[in-house]
Amino acid sequence: MALFDFLMRSAPQLLEAQQSHELTPNDSRSLFSLDADGKPIGVLAREWGCDPSTATWLVDRLERSGLADRVALRCVALPSDRRVKLVRATEKGSGTKDDLQAAYYRPPAEIAKLSPSDLDALIRICRKLQDG
Repeated sequence: MALFDFLMRSAPQLLEAQQSHELTPNDSRSLFSLDADGKPIGVLAREWGCDPSTATWLVDRLERSGLADRVALRCVALPSDRRVKLVRATEKGSGTKDDLQAAYYRPPAEIAKLSPSDLDALIRICRKLQDG
């Protein structure tokens, strides 16, 4: 309960960072899964746990913002078949990801107040949670 309450209190810091780039939480989550190499919509839909039409809608939003683009994947067997598109982060998208990551990793004020031993314990516990 206390961890949930802490996370909820720190959520506005994350939302502020997203809103400064005119992104929703889903836009941000989607952007973080893109890279410069690109991924097909079907792969993104599986990663995002949604159907391909929802993934297309999310990609459309990122593309309108200049954060992502679609490029045709050339099929070796059928070079004229341009149906498969890769979605990739643009230069602006990569820069936005860097800005958001810096904001996300900025510790909330409550963490800065922890003693060194409490901070070490928190880091150890978070690593255990991360490892599953």
